[in-house]
Amino acid sequence: MSAMLETPEMPAVFDGMKLAAVAAVLYVIVRCLNLKSPTASPELVFQDTALNRFLLKSCPLLTKEYIPPLIWGKSGHIQTALYGKMGRVSSPHPYGQRKYLTMSDGATATFDLFEPLAEHCTGDDVTIVICPGIANHSEKQYIRTFVDYAQKSGYRCAVLNHLGALPNIELTSPRMFTYGCTWEFGAMVNYIKKTYLETRLIVVGFSLGGNIVCKYLGEAPASQERVLCAVSVCQGYSASRAQETFLQWDQCRRFYNFLMADNMKKIILSHRHALFGDINKNNLTFDPSDLSRLYTATSLMQIDETVMRKFHGYKTVKEYYEAESCVRYLHNIHVPIMLVNAVDDPLVHESLLSIPKTLAAKKENVMVALPLHGGHLGFFEGAVLFPEPLTWMDKLLVQYSNAICQWEKNKSQCSDVEQVESEHK
Repeated sequence: MSAMLETPEMPAVFDGMKLAAVAAVLYVIVRCLNLKSPTASPELVFQDTALNRFLLKSCPLLTKEYIPPLIWGKSGHIQTALYGKMGRVSSPHPYGQRKYLTMSDGATATFDLFEPLAEHCTGDDVTIVICPGIANHSEKQYIRTFVDYAQKSGYRCAVLNHLGALPNIELTSPRMFTYGCTWEFGAMVNYIKKTYLETRLIVVGFSLGGNIVCKYLGEAPASQERVLCAVSVCQGYSASRAQETFLQWDQCRRFYNFLMADNMKKIILSHRHALFGDINKNNLTFDPSDLSRLYTATSLMQIDETVMRKFHGYKTVKEYYEAESCVRYLHNIHVPIMLVNAVDDPLVHESLLSIPKTLAAKKENVMVALPLHGGHLGFFEGAVLFPEPLTWMDKLLVQYSNAICQWEKNKSQCSDVEQVESEHK
């Protein structure tokens, strides 16, 4: 009798378990996709100057709400994963000309040159010189997408191919790109200046490329000649502080560290003959045990300790990080510069954002833009599920560049009028 009374209750128990399971799954989805996070305009840090007021009026993306794709766009991990896996959707194929430059140590630097496809809004000759992210080059989809958009907006583009990054270009010296070596980027910029005597430059760096371009501009005053402005996107500013956070598991940074280290190992080993083939000839401090340590490395810091620091003769990895980080050069940059970082970037710890914020509070030429979402070099836009080919980042870079060019044009016209008026007095 008691068994018969309990039987009708069983379906209710199962229904309760099903509801609990569904609720648990929904909770995980909401948490993982960060669906409860609000959308907002980027947090901006800047000083009240005439230029910055002009930029706010001329760049609506700086004050407009950034709305990522509804289903997944608020997850910095998914934005980062999509960028890492496919770069961009429906990427165009801009046609450029590859240039080869021989460096003083025998290394062969390469960059791709893309001519403008329309007249610039100011009618001037402007070249965007671009430094891609770690182990990247001009054939990456996110670079191609931005270059195509910039060309159609009237800009010439020059894109550095990091030394050793292109699989079909052999190294001609026992050295590849490092975290902050500016030699190849500087050679590309000098080529552009000498070839196009009237052109003005806009300097753009993505991720590791952001560190390189900021370090390049701050190393010597001459580097800023004919430079209108600079933009850095998703960099970490301090290698030593960034690498410390890469060893932590929050936001899965240790896992990202492992993936990037694995990719770096593949690139280094693809050039093992040029780098390790003749140790005496290379005049580096490599020994046979370095190769075995490289095979077992699971973090970028281990690779930097084993290989990367030795290209430029640094005694310790700490010395390497301190010398090659742009944080010690940022205060030397006097041209307008915009520093962009997504708050939910899983590769750049939020504590690192105090560096650009502090800089902007001290220097009038610096503007910091911190959108809530975007991940690492993602910044996808789209209605619900499918992202658009152009990202918020692509649009902002061109919008900011146009505004700076217009500001300089207005300044030049005003000075011409003042000169004419003074001559007639």
